[in-house]
Amino acid sequence: MNNSNPNYRRQSTLAEAKARLNIHALWLHFGFEGEPRKSCKAPWRDDHKPSFSVNPEGTLWHDFATGESGDQVDFFRRASGLLQKPACLKFIELAGGHCPPAAGTAPPPARMADARLKPTFPVFRTGAAVDFQQLANLRRICREGLEWAAQRGLLWFATLKGCPAWIVTDSARLNAQARRMDGQPWLHIGSKAWTLLGAWASWPIGILEACHFPTVALCEGGPDLLAAHWLALSEQATPPSPHGVQCAPVAMLGAVQRIHADALPLFAGKRVRIFGHADAAGRIGVTQWARQLAGAGAKVDAFTFAGLRQANRIPVKDLNDFLLMEATNLAQQGKILP
Repeated sequence: MNNSNPNYRRQSTLAEAKARLNIHALWLHFGFEGEPRKSCKAPWRDDHKPSFSVNPEGTLWHDFATGESGDQVDFFRRASGLLQKPACLKFIELAGGHCPPAAGTAPPPARMADARLKPTFPVFRTGAAVDFQQLANLRRICREGLEWAAQRGLLWFATLKGCPAWIVTDSARLNAQARRMDGQPWLHIGSKAWTLLGAWASWPIGILEACHFPTVALCEGGPDLLAAHWLALSEQATPPSPHGVQCAPVAMLGAVQRIHADALPLFAGKRVRIFGHADAAGRIGVTQWARQLAGAGAKVDAFTFAGLRQANRIPVKDLNDFLLMEATNLAQQGKILP
């Protein structure tokens, strides 16, 4: 039989692929430990007690510790670390389908950023109790917030350049920034924040993990990302717990960075509140990000730290400083996350 006719083989749809490939098969494909059940351990993070669930049909999953959930495609994307579009294409391919280009069309040229190789980072480790306590003391952020950031896959630890360090990154593994656990600058760059070699500095940390949250707190920098996790727990859940939290913290690691074009569609339809630093660079970043996000279909506003002071009377310049205000002043501010 002649199969040369381009109309002979039609493009497989995502729905057809989902009908052929469930989470049970994907679990085996990735070689995860255990079995996907109604109560099981999360396959892609250190889960000390079962907090993950897969329905009997293998079509839906939910992580009770992080609030993430989704279908087979979301599971594949989360496990593979791929972006949404390439994850869908790979999923169809794995299910036995094919995604040829339409007849007579050529693939669009890749943008310069898309053509970059995915970086290779050092091996990071999950945090131990002593790591979380040391970092909580250093940043003066409640430990529960740090632990939730780690559960979401955004906070890691390592020894880099001979120094214990904490790292913010996410499942995309496109961007990562390290800071020393002693709070001192890195000697090789003379700065406290070290964006690791090859990182896509414009990639917003945590945007993939925010896919099932209706609102986003877009922060500037790693410390504010951690502070936002504690604020989300304390403002949106009683007692503080990931259950019921509606706002996902996401971070841009530098006010000069524009949000990566591939990440912008992931903000569409969400309510986003921007927390930029109270300095000239921060104000420029807020204006730039707000313009990008509004163009991508997000509902955007920004929080200002103007006039706020820490308990020691030093002006509040960022979200981490905000936590250091006197309790009465904090109470007067009310809930600040969207």
